[in-house]
Amino acid sequence: MADYKSVLSEEILKGCASRSGKYDQENSFFFEDFEELKKVGYLKGTIPTEFGGGGLNLLQSCQEQRKLAYHAPATALALNMHLYWQGVATDLWKNGDKSMEWLLKEGAEGEIFAAGHSERGNDLPLFLSTTKATRVEGGFRFTGHKNFGSLSPVWTRMGLHGMDTDHADGPRIIHAFMPRNTKGFEIKETWDVMGMRATCSDDTILNDVFIPDEYIVDIVPAGEGDPFVLSIFAWALLGFSAIYCGVAQRAIDLVLPVLKEKASLALTRPMSYHPEVQHSVARMMLAHQTMNPILETTASEWDAGVDHGHDWPAKIVGAKYNCVETCWSIVDKAMDLSSGMGMFRGNELERLFRDARCGRFHPATSNLVHEIVGKTALGIDLGEQPRWG
Repeated sequence: MADYKSVLSEEILKGCASRSGKYDQENSFFFEDFEELKKVGYLKGTIPTEFGGGGLNLLQSCQEQRKLAYHAPATALALNMHLYWQGVATDLWKNGDKSMEWLLKEGAEGEIFAAGHSERGNDLPLFLSTTKATRVEGGFRFTGHKNFGSLSPVWTRMGLHGMDTDHADGPRIIHAFMPRNTKGFEIKETWDVMGMRATCSDDTILNDVFIPDEYIVDIVPAGEGDPFVLSIFAWALLGFSAIYCGVAQRAIDLVLPVLKEKASLALTRPMSYHPEVQHSVARMMLAHQTMNPILETTASEWDAGVDHGHDWPAKIVGAKYNCVETCWSIVDKAMDLSSGMGMFRGNELERLFRDARCGRFHPATSNLVHEIVGKTALGIDLGEQPRWG
């Protein structure tokens, strides 16, 4: 793996950390973070150097995101949506597919990419869609309701998908990018949630919006995948994994110093000498030992082009599941060890507790992870119909 120079200086990271609580309390977007990170080129990190980007591969991007998430989880999470699109386009470009070269050029010019895949009533994001896509002259028209649209105040291109049910060969999933100046969509400010509040992930309503062929990037039979779809899974889900690795490390670093100083009338030494405290800390540390290795191994194998064949989806969702679930268990244990202080508003651990819970909502959720991993282990094709039974 080639060396790279991080643009995340201590000054930038401390600045992001100092504003995280304010963004959370006010339920406001991270505008200051966004402008600083944009200025130093962080938003171009996953664009190849040939186009003026940072040239980060997936592993390197995950390492940077983990670092940023340690200081500002919501900022890192929202930017993951932008960075992963550029990573997908880079994967295709490096493998000889130039169909998304335009995205790399636009990203280098400052365009901001968001993700419009989440929909109510659809537990198979990317593979199915409740959004209707209709073929018309020169492109497609999309009508639907997208949730969790991170970066709502600043995105200029939204990657989305819809299902064309009128094709003679059966339903197809149409993947496209919608420019901000497109007519017929509206953003509903619905984002008032428990955690990751600064992402500003509002709903996006598509009212028969027209997207021209130049922004149609992939068409695949419903329920099936291809290199484009698999690359989205790799960049998005391993990016999520990195973020929650950072959150877990921060929770550990917050609670351990407290235990070394906290006293009890029943003890002659600090609580760090209590056997059950030591036991709980050991459980946190043992769990934490598993997180970074599974993330870095999976990301490095993706970068190296290791041929896992049909096992790749299971490996990707498995890494995300293990990192997110382990993060949750660590932060939950840190709350126990805080002896109630972590419950107070304004305490960073209280915010991390809410942020950590959000990881379990990100795709692939627990149900889908177990389905993918179980079917893969049993040799059942993920697209086989009927889905069950």
